[in-house]
Amino acid sequence: MPEHIPAVELDEIDYESLGGGSLVSNLLAGAFAGIMEHTVMYPIDAIKTRMQIMNPSPSAMYNGIAHAAGKISATEGVRSLWRGIASVAVGAGPAHAIYFATYESVKHNLGGNIGNEHHPFVAGFAGACATTASDALMNPFDVVKQRMQVHGSTYKSIGDCAKTVYRLEGLKAFYISYPTTLAMTIPFTAIQFAAYDSLSKFFNPRRGYDPMSHCLSGGLAGAVAASVTTPLDVIKTLLQTRGTARDERIRNCKGLFDAAKIIHEREGMRGFMRGLQPRIVTTMPSTAICWTAYEMAKFYLIRNSAESSRAS
Repeated sequence: MPEHIPAVELDEIDYESLGGGSLVSNLLAGAFAGIMEHTVMYPIDAIKTRMQIMNPSPSAMYNGIAHAAGKISATEGVRSLWRGIASVAVGAGPAHAIYFATYESVKHNLGGNIGNEHHPFVAGFAGACATTASDALMNPFDVVKQRMQVHGSTYKSIGDCAKTVYRLEGLKAFYISYPTTLAMTIPFTAIQFAAYDSLSKFFNPRRGYDPMSHCLSGGLAGAVAASVTTPLDVIKTLLQTRGTARDERIRNCKGLFDAAKIIHEREGMRGFMRGLQPRIVTTMPSTAICWTAYEMAKFYLIRNSAESSRAS
């Protein structure tokens, strides 16, 4: 057991005993966390998408994060690394509001907030329920984001991209990757939430509000979950960017298993690990930021609510 990281105690509020907080607190805290998570590390996410594209043109082939960042900045301008961020900013707030509100509700109803006990399986199940709900909203925004991240994207805005994709490929283009997304995000979220709950118990036994332990637990949990689910992320990228592919078979890819077959036939098992490094580099700080921002926002929202109740 490491030396205990002292928890921050403000106004003698017992953070853990307050449970999951109110629905409004969870919605606002979740929206704040989601926007912070997806925007801060966006350029690395853009590089990850580029590295996962199959059969790119020679000008869009990269050998690592540093090489990709330098090459993209030199040939397309630094701003191209931020192309499509508006889609994330618009979608991440509502999606993560639903995400954390669902998580807290399911966890609370299954007894995950009782006392100071360890509930990794409850946390994992609550996380799986949360991502199922939030991904239904976020998936179209993620498709638009990745279409704008690919090399040679000519879309002028997220609205232009969405309208063009809908006109040429129909509504199914926004959801063809949804089963694959769930196949990835359910285990990703279950692993992440279970790991976060366990690591929080390890680094912060009192389970008080402690930004340092929230940050450390979130980052490590995200790294573990990202490494395990990278193969599914590669499949998801292929499906979400198939409309931009020059390869006819990729353009007509029907779903998860068809995409997996194409990747395996052309690149073998190593093809499923493309983009692993930028995925971990993106996910680790992103989940650290997400959990720290969420716990901070929830703490202050709950504290203000408690102060208002005492004052009245």
